[in-house]
Order: sequence, then C-alpha cells, then structure tokens
Amino acid sequence: MKKHKILLARILLPAFFILLFLAAICQQYGRQKTEQPLSLTSFKLNTVVRVTLYDSSDQEILERAMDICEEYEDIFSRTKESSELFRLNHQELPKDKEGFYSLSKPLAQVIEAGLTYAELSDGAFDITIAPVSSLWDFTSSENSLPEPEDIQAALSLVDYKNVSLSGSRLRFEKEGMQLDLGAAAKGYIADQIKEYLLSQGVTSALIDLGGNVLCVGSHPDGTPFETGIQKPFSDRGEQILTLGVENKSVVTSGVYERCFEKDGILYHHILNPRTGYPYDNGLLSVTIISDSSLDGDCLSTACFSLGLEKGMELVNSLPDIQAVFITEDGQFHLSDGFEESVTVVSKKS
Repeated sequence: MKKHKILLARILLPAFFILLFLAAICQQYGRQKTEQPLSLTSFKLNTVVRVTLYDSSDQEILERAMDICEEYEDIFSRTKESSELFRLNHQELPKDKEGFYSLSKPLAQVIEAGLTYAELSDGAFDITIAPVSSLWDFTSSENSLPEPEDIQAALSLVDYKNVSLSGSRLRFEKEGMQLDLGAAAKGYIADQIKEYLLSQGVTSALIDLGGNVLCVGSHPDGTPFETGIQKPFSDRGEQILTLGVENKSVVTSGVYERCFEKDGILYHHILNPRTGYPYDNGLLSVTIISDSSLDGDCLSTACFSLGLEKGMELVNSLPDIQAVFITEDGQFHLSDGFEESVTVVSKKS
C-alpha cells in the first residue's frame, strides 16, 4: 500500500507542476491579450483624430470620445455656419441691453484662456486675429496673398483688449470684431475627452487630435508613452526628439503645418496680429509639455509668436511647463530644467 502511495505521488506531483505551468502561461497570455491597445481613428475637427485605449476593450468608449469631438465642433468651428462661434462672429447670437452675448460655458472658458495668454504675451498672441486670418488660405493650391489694403482694414479690428468677458457674458467693444480659437479649441477638447475617459475608469490612453497629443497615465506596465517632436520640413514621422511622457500634454505649433511658398518666401499660418503677415522670427516650431492641453495649445502659439528669447522667458516663468524651441538652423533649445522633468528617449540633430 505504501508503495502504491509513493508511486501515485511520483505520477501526480509532476502533473501538478505541469498544470501550474500551463495555468501561468494562460494567465500571462490572457494579460497580454487584454493589454492590446484598442484604437479608433476618424476625421474630425478638420484633422485626423485618434484615441487609443490600453486598459479597456470597450468600443463604446471610443465611439463616445469621437462624439465629443463633434459636439465641441458645433461650438468652436469658425467656418461651420451652425456653430456657436460662427454665430457669435456674425452677430447672430442674442444680445442683452448692454450689448453682451450670453455664451455656453465651454466657449466662455476657451475665450477666457485665449485672453489670458494674449495678456501674458502682450498681444503677440491674439484670438481676435480672425478678420485677418480669414483673408489667408493655406489649404488651397493657389498660393495667393491677401491684398495689403484688406489686411490693413482687418488689422483695425484686432485687439484682444476690446473684448469684455464677464463669466459667460461677452461684448465686443468694436463693431465687426471676430474670434479665431484655432490655437485653443483642440486643447480644450482633448482635456474634455481625457475627463470622460477617466470617468469611465480608463487610466491608460493616448488622445491625438491632429498632433495635439494628450497622455492619460502611462502604459499599463508603468512605462511612459513615447511621443516624438517632428523634425520641421522632414518626412512625417522623422523626429528630432523622442520623449517619454506620463499624464502630460504635448502640443506643437510649427511653420510647416500649414504653409505655402511664393516668390521664394515661405508664408505660414501663425500670423502676427500687428502686421497681418506670418511671423518671421527665426523659429520653425515650439512644443509645449504641460498638464493641460488647453494651456499647451495656447502657449505653443504664444511662445512661437514671442520668439526664442521672450518665448523661453515666458515658459521659464510658469510652473510645471516645459518647452522645446526649434530654430531655423535646425537646432533645438530646451527650457530650464527640461531634462530633469521630462524623459528624453532619443535626440537627433
């Protein structure tokens, strides 16, 4: 009897360990399977939008994220005739006796951020640039310049100080003024998508609104997301810096995004509100790393508008903000304490 027990143990014990081994493999396979990213890409906000989930397999969450883009496009679009901003710019919203328009909370919040960064940049960045920016077309192949007299007439309507905002009430102090929120709206929308994902229990995701990248947490294994800074005028995907990013926004404003060349001169979409023409200050791009994508969106344009010296001075004066400036000689310039705050995975000159 004793011999039978010993023989049985010799048979069952190895089998038990084999079962444990197989269970571990199955568990590991299952974990790897659930950690496969779930992604959805669509054309929204006049750009390619991609949202990727790393710790959820719920397709409905992705679809709702895309719906959020559409809902905010109905507020912030400057060209969609039914949008709230379009109706504000064309005096189609109701006004009270004091001449104030009543705005939705999202529109008021984005305008408030735009006015804040206009003040911080001393008007180098100005959301009332719309009368001028509407004269330029960087999407067609015509490569035509606005008439100088049209630019001068439009410039008379550009001055953020002539916008009075009190809570959700706004008044233009000059007839014919309009707002361009193209340097702020995508950042706000990315922040709202992040809040939605967190409310659904998602803690590991990437939100990419046409180059506005917002990292929700990190990879499920705790490693940072890697995001690159485009090398200006190089092939898409060629990066001058690759960063390891956790729970941060990475937003770039660059001359190569929307531009054309005419008579040997490069014209790009970042316009000087004092001249009506594109900035020519030796910069090719500015990237902002921040907690809020709205802040990063506004700051990337504001700092580009200020130029290297004053732009870097502004960044260094703000808490929890880092920046990469790329100049026309192809060199990149990092804000104070950059490499202590942000993981640099790789660099290319």
